[in-house]
Amino acid sequence: MSETNNPSAANTEIEELKERIASLEEKLLRVSNIYRYETLQNLLKAGKWLAADKETVQLILAIAGQSDLENLRPEDIALIDCSELQVIDRLWMNYSNNRFGFSVQAKIYQNLGGSQQSTIEQNNELIEKWGDKLGWRKDGNWLKCSDLDYSKAAFEGGLPGLWWNSPYGSKMTNFFLARLIACEI
Repeated sequence: MSETNNPSAANTEIEELKERIASLEEKLLRVSNIYRYETLQNLLKAGKWLAADKETVQLILAIAGQSDLENLRPEDIALIDCSELQVIDRLWMNYSNNRFGFSVQAKIYQNLGGSQQSTIEQNNELIEKWGDKLGWRKDGNWLKCSDLDYSKAAFEGGLPGLWWNSPYGSKMTNFFLARLIACEI
């Protein structure tokens, strides 16, 4: 008798599906406003990388309760809900075939030796190496945001890039990397 004709196996499959649906519903409940990500999703789906990058900045500001990047302090980063960052990351990952997103950026940082400790130490040499790997630096200098590659051919992890251009410089970068590591992104 095949599994599909076996009532016990069918019941087990139904129970497993119910558990998966319940888990997904629980994850969705953690995101306060799922519709806030619709614009980002549509931009990424259309391959409008620069517009998606700008939308990512606006989403993070909204999540943090700020209207301007100038008002967001590094200390505020610790208060950003992990599930919100995970949604943004998953969208970037999904529509870039796992080339772009916060998790790619965090993984590159960690592969260079980055850790919670190095973010606390504000290791700028490590941040510069990381910037080199992401294609954000050339000839030892940071590129202007307008000079970043906003195509699918950008360096792996090179997007989103605008968010990282904070008036607080590498201090904000270290705080945000610490948050990504703490959130296991």
